[in-house]
Amino acid sequence: MARVFPRLGRLVAHHPRLTVVVWLVLTVAGYGLAVLGVQGETLFDRVATGAPGVAGAESTQGQELLAGARTTGPSVTLVLDGVDPATPELGAALDPARGALAAVDGVAAVIDPLALPQGPANPAAAPLLAEDGDGFLVVVELEPDLGAAAQDEALAAVEERLREVPGELRTLAPDVSGVVGAEHLVVEEITDQVEEDLRTGELVALPIALVVMVLVFGGFLAAAMPMAGALASIAGGLGSLLALTYLMDVEASVVNVVTVLGLGLSIDYGLLVVSRFREELHRRVDDDGGAGSRRRRGDGAVVAAVEATMATAGRTVAFSAVTVAIAIAGLLAFRPEILRAIAAAGLLVVLVAAATALTLVPALLTLAGRRLAREGVLARIPGVRRVLARASDVRHDEGAFSALAARVQRRPWWVMLGACAVLVVLALPVLRMDLRISGIELLPSGTTQREYVAALEEDYAGASAPAVTVVAAASLEEAGAWAQELASLDGVASVDPPTPSGSYVVLGVRPDSDDPGGDVAVDVVREVRALDAPFERWVVGQAASQIDFTDALAERAPLALTVVAVATLLLLFLMTGSVVIPLKALLTNTLSILASLGVLVWAFQDGHLEGLLGFTSTGGIETYVLALVVAFAFGLAMDYEVFLLARVKELHDSGHRTDEAVRLGLQRSGRIITSAAAIIVVVFAGFVAGELVVIKQVGFALAVAVVIDATIVRLLLVPATMTILDRANWWAPRPLRRLHERFAILH
Repeated sequence: MARVFPRLGRLVAHHPRLTVVVWLVLTVAGYGLAVLGVQGETLFDRVATGAPGVAGAESTQGQELLAGARTTGPSVTLVLDGVDPATPELGAALDPARGALAAVDGVAAVIDPLALPQGPANPAAAPLLAEDGDGFLVVVELEPDLGAAAQDEALAAVEERLREVPGELRTLAPDVSGVVGAEHLVVEEITDQVEEDLRTGELVALPIALVVMVLVFGGFLAAAMPMAGALASIAGGLGSLLALTYLMDVEASVVNVVTVLGLGLSIDYGLLVVSRFREELHRRVDDDGGAGSRRRRGDGAVVAAVEATMATAGRTVAFSAVTVAIAIAGLLAFRPEILRAIAAAGLLVVLVAAATALTLVPALLTLAGRRLAREGVLARIPGVRRVLARASDVRHDEGAFSALAARVQRRPWWVMLGACAVLVVLALPVLRMDLRISGIELLPSGTTQREYVAALEEDYAGASAPAVTVVAAASLEEAGAWAQELASLDGVASVDPPTPSGSYVVLGVRPDSDDPGGDVAVDVVREVRALDAPFERWVVGQAASQIDFTDALAERAPLALTVVAVATLLLLFLMTGSVVIPLKALLTNTLSILASLGVLVWAFQDGHLEGLLGFTSTGGIETYVLALVVAFAFGLAMDYEVFLLARVKELHDSGHRTDEAVRLGLQRSGRIITSAAAIIVVVFAGFVAGELVVIKQVGFALAVAVVIDATIVRLLLVPATMTILDRANWWAPRPLRRLHERFAILH
């Protein structure tokens, strides 16, 4: 095992151009497939959008029954506002639109209150009339058995024609306006927003990340190496996601989430490899007082530096990737399909990020060669030289980080207790975390489909869907009798009359609250489910889905956490030979994650950062965001743990005392950890700049987790605890020491 990474480094160093060409082809293919697609279907055409569900759960079964019982095709609705339905000649003015819509192939019915006998006075028109009397609905239903192509063509024609209606009515109603809405338009708007947020995140993150790396490395050439790896990783990740959509349903937001992860990890790993290469290269060429950097290319210094880099930093990258993969793989233990999709996609992206760092980046380093040992052009600018010298120095064991470690080591108990106290205070809001599964609320305010849904909820109670729906295998009479019991439950404002849906009956239950996922709706769902019924029934809706999703998380969480914890303990033991360090890592990382979740609750659930981050609070944290953030944040925390421990272990094995190994290890790895953290925070912050609330929550939580881990935990808490434990850091029972001697993962 110890020889694998030097051999890989030697192989890449002897074939750098071939390696670069292979990755160039893969990158172009990845971007091309994601953007152009297979047979005309791009990645964004193939992703799904909808409320996350749990296979086999009551809410999911009920939704499937409703979908299977539908006797009509999809519908498109025009919400007209600023027009009195009783306006004379209004019905005649709508005749051309009615005729044109009815003539569209695939249209089954065109429904509006003015076409009914007696017009708006007909009792059947009530659900189609605005409660304030200043608008009405036009609903177009399609035939149920249209093929996909015919249905898409019909929907497009109907949407286009409905959007023309308000303009045709302005001679009779000058203030009329209209919004066209439909279920598939909500899906399209969310998918389009995902794609736009992805572009926004990349446009914000990549330039700033490049600037940070220029400061870290002192020039553009070295900074370009991790960026090249990042671009290749994004392409590989997008191509992998497209392939994954042919194996399972992939939710649209998964694209952004795993892209963020791949971008951050590839830059992290690239930073580590490039920094170690420059260190190894300086060690080989600086013996001549700087003249070595001008010696001939064939003396083997560059190849030797690549081999040494792969033996150390390459091993660390591979080990880190395994720990991150283990954390993400824990999501596979859960039942919700969205978590399994995130896990599968995340594992693919981690693999691609590690592959670019272990092959593409070393190949580029080989081609750049000794130029990376010279000062960059920026270092010749007055004033900049001093900044770069402090930020990019890789040759000295004394500096800001070793000085910080020395100060921590003078008062380790105070530092440890203070750091723990800060983390506990930050974590306290977790105690009031409210988990949600939001729908249209995820879209930013002001979007067309959010306006459409808001208009229905505000003025068309009869046409809007109830917050809680009961699907009953009963007759209308049985369901009607049971509806009286439902109406008497606490928190129930009203119950809609039972309506047939295929072989089932549907009862709409309207809680005494406008929040479909709030506490009142959740309590109503629990009460309805607890109520005895003389027939089989299924309760569905946003609150029902929240309950089922949360229960599914709670059911499998012990298994997922146990698997991740055991695997992490085993890997860190094989790396360090200690049982103390792995246990300490689990405890500190857990405290760090809880702190980041506490900040997330304070910012998003409590809404304290609504104005700054540009969102409207949904009143909770998206349910699957909790599982995702815990998995990803733990993986990233282990990423930085491995970065630091690899250097400390290396120094300790070479004969340094534990306190010296910690101080020197922090100096040699602290710059990389801090720089990598700064860049990954920029990456996550770039996606906070998007519009979808769920992406904002993920980006914000992970950015906060990285900031907390790279500062409070990695720079203060870990050095303090390792100093306190001293030689006890490396303790293990004798049988385990023998096991480590046999199976250790060594340099």
